[in-house]
Amino acid sequence: MVPIPQYPLYSATLCEYGMHLISYYLDEENQWALNINELQRALEESKDQCKPKAIVVINPGNPTGSVLTKNNIEDIIKFANKNKLIIIADEVYQHNIWGESAKFYSFKKVMHDLEIKLELASLMSASKG
Repeated sequence: MVPIPQYPLYSATLCEYGMHLISYYLDEENQWALNINELQRALEESKDQCKPKAIVVINPGNPTGSVLTKNNIEDIIKFANKNKLIIIADEVYQHNIWGESAKFYSFKKVMHDLEIKLELASLMSASKG
């Protein structure tokens, strides 16, 4: 599962390896937030074509610049846990937050606080940080 819009790294990689892209759309009217109902819609629509294995979450978003709230991250973790999805948390831009009210929460920390044990790949980059 990959957010739209997104930097095309994920969709291009899936295409290269012949995997099925499950697109979920970010809510532009709500500062590009990630809506759990949209995740459920995308997951349900994909089940005839593939067996979903992972969800990519880009936080802060690229190209949107959106920053997920702690509550939103908790909901995403619970969704992934319920649906047995690995979380790929692209957190490369965590030091590039411009909104005054925005605060970065790492998926690892939120998952630990929730006491949920789930596979997580958290991505960071020295070139962006």
